[in-house]
Amino acid sequence: MKRKLLFFKGIYKAIRNTFRINSIQSVISLAFTAVTVFALVFVSVTLYSVFSKTAERNAASSTQQIIEQVNINLDNYLMEMMEVSNLISNNLSIDNLDDLSNILSVTTGIRKDIVTLAVFDADGDIVVCNPEGEYDKNYKVSEQKWFQDSLNNIGEYNFISPHVQRLFVGMRPWVVSLCRGTKVQGSPETWVVMVDMNFSVMEQLCKKVSLGKRGYIYVIDQYGDIVYHPQQQLIYVGLKHEDIKFALEKEDGSYYYDLMGERRIITINTVNYTNWKIIGISYLDEIVENRKSLSTLVIFISIFSLLFVIAASLFVSAKISEPIKKLEREMKKVESGNFDIDIDIDDQGEDEVKSLSRAFNMMVKRIRNLMEQIISEQEAKRKSELKALQAQINPHFLYNTLDSIVWMNENKDYAGVTTMVAALSQFFRISISRGKELIPVSDELEHIKSYLTIQKIRYKNKFTFSIDAQTEALEYKTLKLILQPIVENAIYHGVEQLYDEGIINIKVSVEGKTVLFQVTDNGYGIKPDILKNILNRKEDGKAGQGGVGLKNVDERIKLFFGEQYGIEIFSTLDVGTTVNIRIPVIE
Repeated sequence: MKRKLLFFKGIYKAIRNTFRINSIQSVISLAFTAVTVFALVFVSVTLYSVFSKTAERNAASSTQQIIEQVNINLDNYLMEMMEVSNLISNNLSIDNLDDLSNILSVTTGIRKDIVTLAVFDADGDIVVCNPEGEYDKNYKVSEQKWFQDSLNNIGEYNFISPHVQRLFVGMRPWVVSLCRGTKVQGSPETWVVMVDMNFSVMEQLCKKVSLGKRGYIYVIDQYGDIVYHPQQQLIYVGLKHEDIKFALEKEDGSYYYDLMGERRIITINTVNYTNWKIIGISYLDEIVENRKSLSTLVIFISIFSLLFVIAASLFVSAKISEPIKKLEREMKKVESGNFDIDIDIDDQGEDEVKSLSRAFNMMVKRIRNLMEQIISEQEAKRKSELKALQAQINPHFLYNTLDSIVWMNENKDYAGVTTMVAALSQFFRISISRGKELIPVSDELEHIKSYLTIQKIRYKNKFTFSIDAQTEALEYKTLKLILQPIVENAIYHGVEQLYDEGIINIKVSVEGKTVLFQVTDNGYGIKPDILKNILNRKEDGKAGQGGVGLKNVDERIKLFFGEQYGIEIFSTLDVGTTVNIRIPVIE
């Protein structure tokens, strides 16, 4: 401790000599200034950060509302087209084709956004359509995917992404189609109703939305095909790219996304009935473009506040330092960092300085005692907790092993006795590890190999095991005895109950800055209600009883490395259980 205090004393002297701090007044002024600078920097950075994040959240919320409004408009429009389809479907009758033709004619006359209304029979031939035209014989309706899907899914709405309609000669409109297979009234036949909507209507619904100077929205279908994009031609020729896969994989909401060094906010909203997705793209630099003015204001206020505090600190420190200067000569005795030195109170002047000296002496003594007490208590607590956790490992293992050795010796299985004794020796050699908490991963694997060898002999080859480890992982260190309770649990509650041969696989790999141990068995698995609480149960049993061994390992790892490390358990009934153990990379 004395060396540490001397070290800090050297730092203090260096700062004092650099800034010529030769008086208490200077120290107080510098302290006030330092605290003020720290506070100003902290407050400024916090305000700037909060403002920026608030602006981002507000922008994301605003974009989400805009996208939702587009979704509502698009949804309402598609609902109208579905109602048109329902009107036609409800009037399908072989005996009323004239009435059906009138319905189509009136509808297209009222709805100028509808390009074509048509009804096809099961062979793909036109039953009735409006407007009428010369049918293009090269276009086989019955071979089209949308037609076959409509026949195979009667009653379901089938929306087709924007395409060129090639149904009639000389007519090539750009449309979005709605198709639906419907049973004909009074007949076993199935016809297909098709509603072709002018694509420009959807285009207008999406184009009129503004998401900043550069922001935009686009629409994709459930297969990832572009339904609408403001730069659709550039998309088709490959001059512009959108991360369709990202949009398909994400749920509705707002996400941050970096593309070619630009940070964006991507907002996703799903359209009802069609499973289309509306994606809004906003650029973060536009959203927070007023950061510069905010930073200028913050800097101006900070400089003004700093100057004011410096002036105030000089005045206050001068007042405070007047009586304290008389105490300065005596207090220099503690500069060496020796907390056993007490200031001579009787030689001090004013009562205030005497009180200060007395309080300082008491504080130094109290700090010294508390520091020693806290350090001692924390070390004792940590050691006792680790010993208590390690002591939970099943003590009956040694007894059962020795009992098996006696049994094999009586049956003259000397080769088995030799193997088991060698494995037991290796097992306890690594368990002791000269009292070390951390051992190489290779030693931990040798330890569990010895344990499995003993158990395999005890259980008369009821199971097989394998150990596979990356070479890189063997060089790192691990907390010892973390695999044995896991494997013990896999044997007692997994493969022991199987009629067939059990299998236990152990794998060790390195994932970034983490070492992953994976123990897998093909036992009966763990029930979901037990699995959910297995790491939270109270320590009321032995390590082998229903997961206390797992809890033991999890607590030891968290106590030693932190809460972000520990155990994960995945189990499927009648399939098996996998236990993942994560610890940090330690060289």
